[in-house]
Amino acid sequence: MNRIHTLFNTKKDRVLSIYFTAGFPKLEDTMPIMEAIQAGGADIIEVGVPYSDPVADGPTIQDSNMIALENGISLKKIFEQLAGFREKIHIPVVLMGYLNPIMQYGMEEFCKKCQEVGVDGLILPDLPMQQFIDDYKGLFEHYGLVNTFLISPQTSDKRIREIDENTSGFIYMVSSHSITGAKSGISEEQIAYFERVKAMNLKNPRLIGFGISDTETFTTASNYSNGAIIGSAFIKTVKDSKNLSEDIRDYIQSVMD
Repeated sequence: MNRIHTLFNTKKDRVLSIYFTAGFPKLEDTMPIMEAIQAGGADIIEVGVPYSDPVADGPTIQDSNMIALENGISLKKIFEQLAGFREKIHIPVVLMGYLNPIMQYGMEEFCKKCQEVGVDGLILPDLPMQQFIDDYKGLFEHYGLVNTFLISPQTSDKRIREIDENTSGFIYMVSSHSITGAKSGISEEQIAYFERVKAMNLKNPRLIGFGISDTETFTTASNYSNGAIIGSAFIKTVKDSKNLSEDIRDYIQSVMD
């Protein structure tokens, strides 16, 4: 059984997924950050594959992407960094990235390499669902990878049901019609969206992302889903850190308290 399935079978609420950009702030920080995320008590590690045009991301993650690329990160380098990571990391690990660099690498070779190093799943925001079903679903299943689709407040109930049907890990609920970035509080409009999706009784667990940054927003999101994803606020913590392992642990524990 995939580690993501095992996680959601054993933990139903307050699941915390932490996103960071591979190769940021320094090229070789990828593994130390993964170890610190696990030590801090997070449930899922989301490794961002840097790309020059990350369309879903706000200034904080865009900036981390550019720095990582300037540092010399690449998909090939990420797989080199991840080689043997399962000796230290036992929680689920997901790669989040855009299609362009993956297509250049070769989709089958990419999936094969994910299985080889021990990656559990993928989040590819610009992969159309029909293309996934037609071209890649069998490939992902063959290599033991679960695929996560995103939904937003603008996604119709019909479309959400289709996504639920073609998802095998969890659904990424984008909290608002915007790019990533830490925001203050959660609006009544967002709560109405969370309630609408919760009432649909989907078969897949749901994690809420975009604008989750602290214990208040994490707890609110967790009241309407199985947990949340934190990205931009974590990237800021990492960027300003003088002691990565200590600061990451303190930040994660402050969110989960």
